[in-house]
Amino acid sequence: MATIFTKIINKEIPCYKVAETNDFLAFLDINPNAKGHTLCIPKVEVDKIFDLDKETYSNLMAFSRSVAIAIKKTIPCKRVGMTVIGLEVPHAHVHLIPLNSMDDARFISKEKLTPEEFEATAKAIASHIDF
Repeated sequence: MATIFTKIINKEIPCYKVAETNDFLAFLDINPNAKGHTLCIPKVEVDKIFDLDKETYSNLMAFSRSVAIAIKKTIPCKRVGMTVIGLEVPHAHVHLIPLNSMDDARFISKEKLTPEEFEATAKAIASHIDF
């Protein structure tokens, strides 16, 4: 059965896309820790990040780096944190979270955004993507 992320890749479910290549997709988390919280995923459906082949893993990290740099240029924050948890969706993914404090990385406080705010944020980050 396809994961929710595969359904997003296949455009069966909409997302607020930030960046896309032939192999990877970045989109805003719809339940974000902070404005700009972005998920980076490989288009190949693999459950655990460390089960990705070395090339896909390395390329996902490079893709995530480019997205993180774009987030930092767009969202006022001290830094962009990266976390891989992998329990909520069985599809390898990286969380990129704008951080101003350690609490922003704890997944206990969520930011509420309107669809218009999500759209504007995705477009703003996308405008700074440089592959």
